[in-house]
Amino acid sequence: MRVVVSVGGSVLAPDLDPERVAAYAEAIERLVTDGCEVGVVVGGGGVAREYIETARDIGANEVELDRLGIGTTRLNARLLIAALGDRANLAPATDYEEAGAALRRGEAAVMGGVTPGQTTDAVAAAFAESVDADLLVYATSADGVYDADPNADPDATQFASLSPAELVDIVLPMSRNAGASAPVDLLAAKLIDRAGIRSIVLDGTDPTAVVDAVLRGDHTGTDVVPTDGDEPSYWAGER
Repeated sequence: MRVVVSVGGSVLAPDLDPERVAAYAEAIERLVTDGCEVGVVVGGGGVAREYIETARDIGANEVELDRLGIGTTRLNARLLIAALGDRANLAPATDYEEAGAALRRGEAAVMGGVTPGQTTDAVAAAFAESVDADLLVYATSADGVYDADPNADPDATQFASLSPAELVDIVLPMSRNAGASAPVDLLAAKLIDRAGIRSIVLDGTDPTAVVDAVLRGDHTGTDVVPTDGDEPSYWAGER
């Protein structure tokens, strides 16, 4: 099975925790050992936000801020590559062709951001579409998709399953509200809908949750299932 995993920077390396980075490397190695082709897109997390806020205060424009964020995602990607050793590409891929070539070489293809104006949520969806991935997993600090921001609304209800079009409908109003926290950004949701990519949004604080979701489809997050989509054949007999 070919899978792309989007790992938030704050999920991969909270406080630059080496044990968490090593645990994620072990999880990816487990997927590769079990026969998966794995692409990983790493976010910037809190470190990126700190750089961006500082640069904004000294007058940087939005493109410059985006480039700072991209640079930070690639630093985080290098942390993961260092932990993976010869299992991964030597340096973070800077475009989808480079990442796809790493997959074809049998490497875990690790990358960060690509271009200004595009989050790593969207990069992961575009990467998954470009390599015809069977599954896209968002390992976030949230435990799925809700009908409202669960941090702000105690009555927010989690969805067990959604279609890609429904995901777009849920994310759209969240993207319009300042300070709202969407599980994935709007462009990512639209790309998932366009390509009909089976996806999972889950709490990635424990890297083994990603392993269970990819290998068996077992998780407590939200499945995003295309209308005519079947479960990956890889899961057959695993549950």
